[in-house]
Amino acid sequence: MHIFAWLLIVVAALALLVVAAGQLGWLQGTPPDDIGVRDGRLKLPSMTENSVSSQAALYPDHPQRNHAAIAPLALRGDGPATLARIKTIVAGMAGAKVTRSDADYLYVQFTSRVLKFVDDSEFWFDPANKVIQVRSASRVGRGDLDVNRKRIETIRAALASAS
Repeated sequence: MHIFAWLLIVVAALALLVVAAGQLGWLQGTPPDDIGVRDGRLKLPSMTENSVSSQAALYPDHPQRNHAAIAPLALRGDGPATLARIKTIVAGMAGAKVTRSDADYLYVQFTSRVLKFVDDSEFWFDPANKVIQVRSASRVGRGDLDVNRKRIETIRAALASAS
């Protein structure tokens, strides 16, 4: 057998192993135990390029502050009404599971379809700044191909177009 054929077999076997690991839940990571709002802040951004936070500027020495920065979400009505709209939006998104829903806070876990990676997303009505602060981060890995940023921007667009 040619070396190319062997290489192809090895690559295919590795791909199948990775998919199997994901399907078995081995790539989900550990749920964070420190999410939520503390002293007017959501959890700081990840130390790697796999998160976004509208409060990244609050951590000036954080190594990912610039990469993680994203604008907060504008209110559509008051804070609780906006969070209710966000909850409705994410309920229609693939892999979304609302884990906690309060009048001023929403926590959603997003699970990817094939590899079952889990991202944790938080939305908090910040009454002092009259915006929805956001944080979204992957549990595992160093990068996320901007999945968290794109997801928040998708939610922002849907929120802006919601009647």
